[in-house]
Amino acid sequence: MNFYEIATLKTVIFGAGKAAPGIQNWLNAPEAKGTLLGAFATDIGSLNEVYILRGFNTLDEMMDERTRAILSQNPMGCVEYLHDLRFDSYKPFDFMAPVKPGKFGPFYEFRTYKAKLNGVAETQEKWRGAMPERSTYSPLTIAMYGMDGSPRVTQIWPYESLDARAKARSQSVADGKWPAKGGPDLLTPDMTSAIAMPMPFSPLQ
Repeated sequence: MNFYEIATLKTVIFGAGKAAPGIQNWLNAPEAKGTLLGAFATDIGSLNEVYILRGFNTLDEMMDERTRAILSQNPMGCVEYLHDLRFDSYKPFDFMAPVKPGKFGPFYEFRTYKAKLNGVAETQEKWRGAMPERSTYSPLTIAMYGMDGSPRVTQIWPYESLDARAKARSQSVADGKWPAKGGPDLLTPDMTSAIAMPMPFSPLQ
């Protein structure tokens, strides 16, 4: 897949479960384009949010699907449970393999770093060198850079438990394998993180 999208659905309080059937129907509609890779409800971080990760082969395909949502009277099939909807477009770091469905979680961490204005390309290079060793501590679902909005890098990391997350992160730092050498110098302090859990119909579990 050449392009990825994360749709962020801000729901009413406890709205993720209520919205799930409508979201699933929207994504499975005959006219839907792209490949559903993951659907997640936040548990730690910004609450009452749903993240939909999809892959697209072409930019036109992604824009057609976005237009479908923007012009719909019932965007994402659950407008009665939404109070905001945002789409973010990405290209994967060029060394990343395509996202494949499977059971890797159930805790998925979504981390976004705003990069310095000239920092994305060098961040990609530093991650290219560091990821083989970092991935021995825990796998990486995807690392990608934003194509709209501010320059930024988003990663998705799966963990079997929060304890496994803490162990992988602390040990990789203690061993000097992460972060990538010089990588933080290319970023701004504007960083966010959220832990989300797969919804029942999510291909990534």
